[in-house]
This record gives sequence, C-alpha cells and structure tokens, in this order.
Amino acid sequence: MKTFIALTLAILAGNVFAATEPAQTGVPLDIAKTISITDTSAACGIVPVEVVYEDSHGQRHVATYSVLGDGCGGD
Repeated sequence: MKTFIALTLAILAGNVFAATEPAQTGVPLDIAKTISITDTSAACGIVPVEVVYEDSHGQRHVATYSVLGDGCGGD
C-alpha cells in the first residue's frame, strides 16, 4: 500500500519521467493499465522506481522516478 501511495504522490508532484520523453509538470500521464512497479518494500533510503504501463492507445511506456523505500523500519 505504501508503494501505491508513493507512486501516486510522485505522479501528482510531477516527478515522473518517461524513458524516452520527460513528463511535463502538471500534465497527467495517460495510464490505462499498469503492467509492473518496482518493489521498494525491502529498500531503505531514496531508491529508483520504474513503472511500466500502457496508455489508452495500447502503447507501452516506462516511467522512472525516485521514492523513499519502505524497508527503513521505525514505522
């Protein structure tokens, strides 16, 4: 659940960058289907995350961004 929240916040904050073209701040991504998201449950500190998704036209994209890993403990 923390990974989903982190992904949502990263997208809303405009920190998402597509592999071939950077996303513009304030412009929502066209995500029709999420294929995969990097698991950060065992990572501690700032770690890169990759989300693979399909847009509404069926084209596959890869977006990368950084999040704070969930494995730091102390929750």
